[in-house]
Amino acid sequence: MPALALAQEITPEDIIRNAMDHWRGTTSQGEMTMIIHRPDWERSMSMQVWTQGDKHSLVRVTAPVRDAGNGTLLLDNNMWTYSPKINRVIKVPSSMMNQSWMGSDLSNKDISKSTDIIDQYDHTLLDSREVDGHQAWVIQSIPLEEAAVVWGKEVWTIRDDYVMLEQQFWDQDGVLVKTFTTLEITVMDGRTVASRMRMQEVDKPDEWTEMRVESTRFNVELPANLFTLSNLRNPRQ
Repeated sequence: MPALALAQEITPEDIIRNAMDHWRGTTSQGEMTMIIHRPDWERSMSMQVWTQGDKHSLVRVTAPVRDAGNGTLLLDNNMWTYSPKINRVIKVPSSMMNQSWMGSDLSNKDISKSTDIIDQYDHTLLDSREVDGHQAWVIQSIPLEEAAVVWGKEVWTIRDDYVMLEQQFWDQDGVLVKTFTTLEITVMDGRTVASRMRMQEVDKPDEWTEMRVESTRFNVELPANLFTLSNLRNPRQ
């Protein structure tokens, strides 16, 4: 079915949800590298990542040694972090969701990849264009008046295979603040996915954070105790 015809049959909300579901699968297990780049230094962290549906995810740092064991658990729109250095599990309050995650250019909210945006924003299909042999939809998401969100709008570019090419974050004054851009696309476990993505503030061209997917498997069986506070502190898988 042509993408334009498809776009007329499904809503922008469907497209965003499908892109999020495509990225996660029913369940997923993978390894990622996060690279934080600054003008005078650069550091990287290796991580293991598990997801289940759109409400459960766990990220655990495996390297370097000084960061190993740090973890983030997302459970039903709540976030907890664990630091082995202080041996404490800390709940992240909603007021801190827009703060930096592990010193990167991604916020706690970015990491949560919450589907709340589907219900808290009004979505409009702005354009449909061809990108690298695929049709891509450009969707504008403006928060509803009662939504407690920081952005004035977000703009998505999503391919017809539901790979997200770009997500733009605009402030309340209509100024583009930062972009999350897909730089590489790879087939992993039989699925075409974004494998290298960069978050960057528009006014800081020499500062960015990249997420690189080293491997991922979809629709895998996960331990029942995986997404728990006890497992966040004392991993058993």
